[in-house]
Amino acid sequence: MTELEDLYQEVILDHYRSPRNHRVLEDASHRAEGYNPLCGDRLTVYLKVESGVIVDVTFEGSGCAISQASASVMTSSLKGKTRAEAEDLFERFRSLVTGEGDQADAMELGELAALSGVSRFPTRVKCATLAWHSALAALGQEGNAVFTED
Repeated sequence: MTELEDLYQEVILDHYRSPRNHRVLEDASHRAEGYNPLCGDRLTVYLKVESGVIVDVTFEGSGCAISQASASVMTSSLKGKTRAEAEDLFERFRSLVTGEGDQADAMELGELAALSGVSRFPTRVKCATLAWHSALAALGQEGNAVFTED
């Protein structure tokens, strides 16, 4: 394993063991549930949006290390973003974890780049993107649960 892979693994384990923003957001303006039946990941994402900007985002739930670490990093990454910026960030993240992105883009994603190794395990992509799909569903006020079985 390279030094970079070691660092990425440490970041994932740190966010799994001590997830950031893992709590109910009592004054959330948006929320959505997500479920990955393949892995058993289940979570709820809460967002507080003011004047079109995500001012706070949290999650609760349980799941594998990848889903929990991804949700933790996502909450920190989305704060201060507009919906359009959140959608753009998700597309860049999705490209990274599916192996479609390039290394230069990975470096711009900060801690999200730690999940780049997921691209070697296609069944884990759903774990890594569950929180993101849920957050975007919440922003869209779709109100339905998100399932990552497709």
